[in-house]
Amino acid sequence: MLEIQGHRGARGLWPENTLAAFAGALGLGVSAVELDCGVTRDGVAVVTHDPELNPDLTRDAGGRFLAASGARIFDLTFRELESYDVGRAKPGCAYAARFPEQQPADGERIPRLADVLALVRTRSNGRVRVAIEVKTFPEEPERTATPEVFAAAIQRDVEATGTLALVSIMAFDWRVLAAVQRLMPEVPTVALTEQQGADDTVRIGAPRPSPWLGGLDPARFGNSVVRLVKASGAGTWGPDYQDLDALRIAEARALGLRVVPWTVNATADMERLLELGVDGMTSDRPDVLRELLESKGLPVPPPRAEVVHSQPKVV
Repeated sequence: MLEIQGHRGARGLWPENTLAAFAGALGLGVSAVELDCGVTRDGVAVVTHDPELNPDLTRDAGGRFLAASGARIFDLTFRELESYDVGRAKPGCAYAARFPEQQPADGERIPRLADVLALVRTRSNGRVRVAIEVKTFPEEPERTATPEVFAAAIQRDVEATGTLALVSIMAFDWRVLAAVQRLMPEVPTVALTEQQGADDTVRIGAPRPSPWLGGLDPARFGNSVVRLVKASGAGTWGPDYQDLDALRIAEARALGLRVVPWTVNATADMERLLELGVDGMTSDRPDVLRELLESKGLPVPPPRAEVVHSQPKVV
């Protein structure tokens, strides 16, 4: 069965990285939920994409959207973080325009990783996986905790919630993968890559190896991103879906790698990737991916719980 991953829960439908989004994704029926992880000043692993409070998603205790990027997550305690509401996007912003079907869930807070893990384990009876993306920045290390601190914080929550068998750890910063492999060798790791424009983390042909690759030099691997992924020790490659073609899929297959691209939202792109034979897709609209698979007579994961909010119409 193709793995359907709800990106940041399912941010095309519910506010990203919130308990409402994860509950909604479970109710819809996914194989896994994908989330982003930060660490607070007091060492609490929390579920949020941005290293700083995002003004397009964050309201203060008085209900006002932040005027600009707020404090770094790493500079706030969890108690301080709890005062912010992330249950809707700021009206009129570009983010809100990208996700017109997203239903607000006022009062949602940035959750602890432990709370999300417990929710998924309980409501899915341990049958839905959790893909945890660690957000670190090797060229701006001051923005977050270190890879080692992240790995230790995640380990505590995974062990406390009994979800060791459900999680995988993903990162663009491959120092994180090495830290997780040392601390939790039984946990699958996923090497994320981006090769589009200024966001390129692989940087084939650059004068010096990319700092995102954890010390690996592309030149030593024939400038093959797939061989680099294999050398990272990860069992799964998570590329930008735009970077995939049949030759790369074949190379990954020959090296025994799973391939789960991100973030696939358009039906035409889903169709192309199905034809390429990927193992799964991460999508803001897992409902659209489910509908496509069902139209082809392909199996989809069952709903795992009641949807917390009414389901938007599929577009």
